[in-house]
Amino acid sequence: MRDDSESAPLQWQKSTFSGGGSGEDCVELAAAQGGRAIWLRESDSPATALTTTRTALQALLGAVKAGSAMT
Repeated sequence: MRDDSESAPLQWQKSTFSGGGSGEDCVELAAAQGGRAIWLRESDSPATALTTTRTALQALLGAVKAGSAMT
């Protein structure tokens, strides 16, 4: 859950690699003020979001790119 001290609204960015079509099947990312947390959500379900750290997200993306991510 977002800390109340973070008063600035999140600036969501859609992935450039999301599926084609209507543009509704996208992953969106936002960085919390100060960059302490990264927020992720599905564009078709914007009320549900999860948080992670830059380090954890970089590790996940690296594993996916290398083909070693668990399924």
